[in-house]
Amino acid sequence: MPYERSHVPLYHDWMKDPVSTTAICRFNADIDKDIQEATASEPLSLEEEYSMQQSWRQDNDKLTFIACLPTLLSSDQVEVEAGALDSPNQMIGDVNLFLSVADEDPEGCIGELELMIAPTTQRRQGYGRATILAFMNYIQGHLPEILEEFAKKEKVEKMALLQLKVKIGGKNEKSIKLFESIGFIKVEESANYFGEFELVLEGFLGEQSTSRLLERFGVTGYREVEYRKEDTKS
Repeated sequence: MPYERSHVPLYHDWMKDPVSTTAICRFNADIDKDIQEATASEPLSLEEEYSMQQSWRQDNDKLTFIACLPTLLSSDQVEVEAGALDSPNQMIGDVNLFLSVADEDPEGCIGELELMIAPTTQRRQGYGRATILAFMNYIQGHLPEILEEFAKKEKVEKMALLQLKVKIGGKNEKSIKLFESIGFIKVEESANYFGEFELVLEGFLGEQSTSRLLERFGVTGYREVEYRKEDTKS
């Protein structure tokens, strides 16, 4: 689901609750303190979280969605209503893409992925893999418009996605294995200065087709529907 203002209070609770954040499956950190250190950030107030959400909706170098529990849709359903399938009791985390210009190539960019599954009760049930694969499938299907927006931000005529990468804390072996299982490869065999491994996925639009990965891991029923707000559609 698109990351909306209504999602912010629960997300804010996740990030400050020691019970929840201790078990957060954010791939570049293991506990809430590590999250703050890894992102060079301090805990945000609720109002600051609202401001952050708004910027993430508008910035051309970010793409973020709220992850929710899977649900069955009727075959003829083409839209979902805001606040229904993405209500707080359905939310389980978020997933993000951050774009940056590649070194020595102003018309090439690198996409960094970040995933969080927050509630302890929803971990180790396959939701993390399903979420990242569905997100990658969305990126692949909408890549031209995603890159067009980023190219405008960087004031270049065109932009190409050269690589997807993820940074994972060295102690987070389960997450490393998850990403390796879908084709990511460690850049180095040893963790870096920050205790992280960087894994990359080459040939994102080639052999590692996201539709084949969805099929391989049994992520079925994926399809896109419109997200209808009370006053508009988006």
